[in-house]
Amino acid sequence: MTIVHVVDAFTSTPGEGNRAGVVLDADHLSDIEMQAIAAFAGYSETAFVLTAKSDEHDIHVRYFTPAHEVPICGHATISTHFLRAAQANDADYEVRALTGAGTLPVTVKNSGAEALVTMTQGAVKYQDILSDRQIETLIQGLRIRPEDLVLDLPVQIVTTGHSKVMVPLTSQATINHLNPDYEILSALSREIGCNGFFAFSIDGNEEQIETNGRMFAPAIGIQEDPVTGNANGPAGAYLWNYGYLPKHRETTYPGHQGKAMGKPGTIFVTVTPPDTPSANAAPSISIAGQAVIVGERPYQD
Repeated sequence: MTIVHVVDAFTSTPGEGNRAGVVLDADHLSDIEMQAIAAFAGYSETAFVLTAKSDEHDIHVRYFTPAHEVPICGHATISTHFLRAAQANDADYEVRALTGAGTLPVTVKNSGAEALVTMTQGAVKYQDILSDRQIETLIQGLRIRPEDLVLDLPVQIVTTGHSKVMVPLTSQATINHLNPDYEILSALSREIGCNGFFAFSIDGNEEQIETNGRMFAPAIGIQEDPVTGNANGPAGAYLWNYGYLPKHRETTYPGHQGKAMGKPGTIFVTVTPPDTPSANAAPSISIAGQAVIVGERPYQD
């Protein structure tokens, strides 16, 4: 029997944030069995913890949706390490986790309801900017007006390990009322080679920016994801690149998501400028959040 632990990430309230399955001690499972367990769990991602096979990392974590393996998952990472720290009663937890996006440092500070899990994301890559024709398709897919897009920002694919399309919109009200055509978005995903669309508004003020977003990935069976680390992290890199965050000092801001689904959660995004600024330099990104253990589900092998 395999136990699937159930953990809600980016919240301290059960039933909110983004739920993940976590399987500890997964060394005995084959790829086929991991995929079957992820399908049984039915969460957007389930994480499987494996023993390290190299001195270059402390543990190995693999991530599966109900349909296939993915390189990295923000909320499942937060859930996994919150669970491991809680079980070990470790208020000063730090590991190097091997993932499909590389070896990434993860820390947990404090314990219980005060615990905060921080993960360093993979290297930032600024990828394709969508063409005018592709943006027209996106507008149809999101059922918005052209003027709902922030005019001085491009619609661009950005990744820290699992790419997303950055879609900056002019208001939180527009975000809240999105009602996408998932077939159009799925077709566009196939064309551009990117499965997730992160629509977000830039809110707050000059003292403290914040974002409010929604993430749609129907091409991989996720019509909407409640709270997405691999969308909010790249959004921080994107905002830094286009002058919405300070270029020469570290900034942390809250990214809110999940309200439209009744699963609100908050990700704290930290953007650290490169040590040596240059035209092609990118910042490093870490995300942090709370989590809460909900329960466990047995899977009969």
